[in-house]
Amino acid sequence: MKMAVLKETRVGERRIALTPDIVAKLQGDGFSVVVEAGAGVEANYPDALYEAVGATIAPTAAAALEGAGIVVRVNAPTTEEALALPDGCLHLSFLQPTNSVDAVKAMAAKNVTAVSFDLLPRISRAQSMDALSSQATVSGYRSGLAAAEYQSKFFPMLMTAAGTIPPAKVLVMGVGVAGLQAIATARRLGAVVKAYDVRAAAKEEAESLGAQFLDLGVKAEGAGGYARELTPEEVAQQQAALAAEVAASDVVITTAAVPGRKAPILVTRAAIEAMAPGAVVIDMAADGGGNCEPTVAGEVVTVNHAKVVGLSNPPSQMPTHASFLFARNVANLLALFASGGELHPDYTDEVVAATAVVRGGKASTQQFAELLGLEVAPVPSAPQEGGAA
Repeated sequence: MKMAVLKETRVGERRIALTPDIVAKLQGDGFSVVVEAGAGVEANYPDALYEAVGATIAPTAAAALEGAGIVVRVNAPTTEEALALPDGCLHLSFLQPTNSVDAVKAMAAKNVTAVSFDLLPRISRAQSMDALSSQATVSGYRSGLAAAEYQSKFFPMLMTAAGTIPPAKVLVMGVGVAGLQAIATARRLGAVVKAYDVRAAAKEEAESLGAQFLDLGVKAEGAGGYARELTPEEVAQQQAALAAEVAASDVVITTAAVPGRKAPILVTRAAIEAMAPGAVVIDMAADGGGNCEPTVAGEVVTVNHAKVVGLSNPPSQMPTHASFLFARNVANLLALFASGGELHPDYTDEVVAATAVVRGGKASTQQFAELLGLEVAPVPSAPQEGGAA
C-alpha cells in the first residue's frame, strides 16, 4: 500500500510527519512511502535522506497523493486539500475536528477514515502514540529558551567582583507536560521557579523538578488528567490570587491550552501592568486565544514596561526533534490501523475507536454526528479484516 507524506502548508510550519528512520521501518513492513519534494527540508531532513532509505520523492502533493491508501501529515488539511485526498484513504494528523468542520465534512464525503491525534485517550497503552504530549515537551522546552531570550537579565545567580546578581524569578502556570518541561528548562538555566496548577496532583510533579508549588485555593480536577473548566467565580478568585505572584515575577510562562477550545484567561492586563520593567510573559497558549488578555499570537506586545510574547506553534520552532518525536507517535498509532502493507483497523479497540473521527462517510460518535451533520457509524462487534471500514 502506498503511503503519502505531504509538505505542511500551514504558514510557518517546519515539521514533517515522518522522518527517514521511521520511513525505513514502514517500508520494511510492506508499505511504499512517497514523500512530497522538499517536505522535510525545513526540519533538516532533505529529500536525499528519504531516497537513501528507499522512499520515492514526488514533485507535487498531487503526485504524492495519486493512488495513496494512507496519508500522514502534522496539521489538519484545508477543505481544498481534503477534497484532493484519494477516496477511501486513511488520513492521520492533528485534525482538531471542532476547528476543521468543513475539512472533516469533505473527508467524510470522500469516505476517508480521518484519524486525529488530539483525540487519543489518556491511558497507559497509548502513551507511545501521544503526539499531544510529545509536542508539548518540545513547546515547554522552547518556552524556557524564549523566556531567557526575551528577558534582559541573567537567569542564574552570578557572583562577580562587581557584585552578586540574584537569580531570575520564574512563574510557570499549568503543570502538564509542557509546564513540567518549562520548569525543568528554567531550572537548568538557573532560575528560581514557582509553579501553579488547579490540579492538586501537579504539586508533587512540580516539586520533583525543584519548583515551589503555589496553592491558591482553587481546585479543578478533571477527567483524563486534564483540569475541568472553572466557574466564573473560580476564575475571578484565581486571577486575583495570581496577581501578586505575577507582579513579583521576572518571567511568567503560561501553558494552559485545551485542545479544540479557547484557552482560559489566567493573567489580566492589570496584573501585567503591575510587573517590573523588563519583565516577560511567554504565552504558550497563544494559538488558542492566549492565557493573557493582551496576547496576540506570533507577536510581542508591550504592556506598560513588560513584554507579552504570543508563542505561536512552538514545536515548529524546533522542527528536527519535534518531527523525530511525532514520527514515532505516527508509527505507533498507525500500527493499530495498518500493518504488513495493509489496512485492518479494529474499531473495537478503544484507541482506534476514539481517534477515528469519521469513517465510511459517517461520524464515529453522536457528538461528531451532530457537529458534522452526519449519521453515526455503527461500532462493529468483532475486529475488521482486510480493509478500512
